[in-house]
Amino acid sequence: MGETNQSTVREYILLGLSEHHDLEMVLFVLCLGVYSVNVLGNSLLIALNMLDPRLHNPMYFFLSNLSVMDILGTSSFVPFMLVNFLGVQRTISFPGCALQMYLTLALGATECLLLAVMAYDRYVAICQPLRYPELMNGSTCMQLAVVSWGIGFTNSLLQSILAWRLPFCGHNVINHFFCEILAVVKLACGDISLISLSIMVTATFMTLVPLLLILLSYIFILAAILRVPSAAGRRKAFSTCSAHLTVVVIFYGTISFMYFKPKAKNPDVDKIITLFYGVVTPSLNPIIYSLRNAEVRAAAMALLRGDLLARKMSHLYCCAPTQQSH
Repeated sequence: MGETNQSTVREYILLGLSEHHDLEMVLFVLCLGVYSVNVLGNSLLIALNMLDPRLHNPMYFFLSNLSVMDILGTSSFVPFMLVNFLGVQRTISFPGCALQMYLTLALGATECLLLAVMAYDRYVAICQPLRYPELMNGSTCMQLAVVSWGIGFTNSLLQSILAWRLPFCGHNVINHFFCEILAVVKLACGDISLISLSIMVTATFMTLVPLLLILLSYIFILAAILRVPSAAGRRKAFSTCSAHLTVVVIFYGTISFMYFKPKAKNPDVDKIITLFYGVVTPSLNPIIYSLRNAEVRAAAMALLRGDLLARKMSHLYCCAPTQQSH
């Protein structure tokens, strides 16, 4: 059946908000601006992590992973969506649609897992500071990151295989801005009970299990902070995890609003809310970490002054092997 699907449907039409072209022009400007902030802000965080030795620790290693994830996640659909807003092209090829669906699903699941890993990192740093270098060494951090990416992408592969094995009977009009898995599954003309159950179970597992681990970590963190005798010590301990906690609240708050709100009478409203989750939320992460983290602010100021690049070039020059003349 999968072969029949591919032979009969070569491309898909993405409706978006085709009946409201003026609104699409407004969304084009807004999404272009937010996407630019997302790419520039997250790229800056990655660059700071590479250039500043003060940021060479597990927390910023995981933050760099999160930044890469946010750039890839939005880049998998936003540029093509912006072209659609201009009305230049509203079709996407079957391989392009399959790749778009796979990446958005994979990166969304991976972000949930990575946020849980970052919460565990903060738990170890605050609750077991003496064992922190041992428990969160380079090898362990790399393994945690690889497992997060691996589970997210494997889950997406399985869901994508189940989705594309459905019979579509030539239906190719997707009522969305991009190839989101639920919008694609709605095109099927056969029994979708298996894929619907699979999506519900895995989505619950991928969101609720990391959320429970995050909540458990912060219960222990809060208990440890309350035991600190001085107010200054409590503020310093809390400041190390406040940015991550803010990101978690926004991420899961948006997901909760999307899935637990009453279903809108106008499907275009649901599409715009999904757009907010997919485009706006990732762009907030670098802003949050810049505003709430003194080390990131200090590194950014050093980069603006040219100190970081000067130190990096000096280090490279000093450490370069000297050629002996013969």
